[in-house]
Amino acid sequence: MTDEQKKELFSNLIHKVSQATRPVTQPDSSISSSEAQSGDDADARLQAVCDLLKEEVPHYDWVGFYLVDPNKERELVLGPFAGAPTEHVRIPFGYGICGQAAERKKTFMVPDVAREQNYLSCSPHVKSEIVLPVLRQGEVMGELDIDSNTINAFSEEDRAFLLKVCYAATRLLQRSLKARKTPYP
Repeated sequence: MTDEQKKELFSNLIHKVSQATRPVTQPDSSISSSEAQSGDDADARLQAVCDLLKEEVPHYDWVGFYLVDPNKERELVLGPFAGAPTEHVRIPFGYGICGQAAERKKTFMVPDVAREQNYLSCSPHVKSEIVLPVLRQGEVMGELDIDSNTINAFSEEDRAFLLKVCYAATRLLQRSLKARKTPYP
């Protein structure tokens, strides 16, 4: 996929992501009014984002959110995801690419995971990865992790698009923060 094709795809997708994460003003058939502002609603909406990205972007083979566990300092816990299950359901800050992104509060774009010493392998098929922190007032709320089975799959167009996705996720998580009573398992 060329960078121009990515730009066009991402331009169309960001509108779908915005719709999936926008505040509920009227309950729709899939979300009850009691769930409208709850943590469960945030989970469902983040799941919808994961599903959308995995289905629509050919080189996104695994898409997931890791969120900071409010009951365990400096630890990420797997939230909604689309793709094969992973054994990495909890990741301490600083450990692996995801932990480094949380520790440093910055995006990591890894063109070839085989060359990374601090990489946590989820699948032998994964060849490249991008991890973007989801920040609120400079603090990590979580992160968006995307794996690809293609070497050097991610470009600056991916990064720019996914930053917008993270911004939408931040707004969604802020709205549901008070409603969430328990962290992810």
